[in-house]
Amino acid sequence: MENQKAENKVEQKPEVVVTVTEKAAEELKKLAEQHGIKEVVLRVQAIPGGCSGISYSMGFDEVRENDVVIEQHGIKVVVDQNSVPFINGAEIDYVVTPFGEGFKINNPNAMTFGSGCSSCGPGACGI
Repeated sequence: MENQKAENKVEQKPEVVVTVTEKAAEELKKLAEQHGIKEVVLRVQAIPGGCSGISYSMGFDEVRENDVVIEQHGIKVVVDQNSVPFINGAEIDYVVTPFGEGFKINNPNAMTFGSGCSSCGPGACGI
């Protein structure tokens, strides 16, 4: 019975591509420094719902068991297994607009999960 359980728990590591722009990485490093965080580990989580079919949560965290870890521009982005299908292919950027500035996730796959809305546009939602 124990061997059967082990066989059922075969983990496949999906290839996840989350791009972090240089500007976003720079801003994350500044923010981490302000809060005394030495190693930048950004957790990005997708939550079904929201205007584009998905809403996102981002915050500093640590690497946990079964996370997918992507390293770019000196930071680590961690994604839990449940969020992988929703986040794969997304880009994390830092934008400055006349209305303010902040991090934005551009996700070309968001239209697959919902219809978008007039305030976010297709496949993009600001955080």
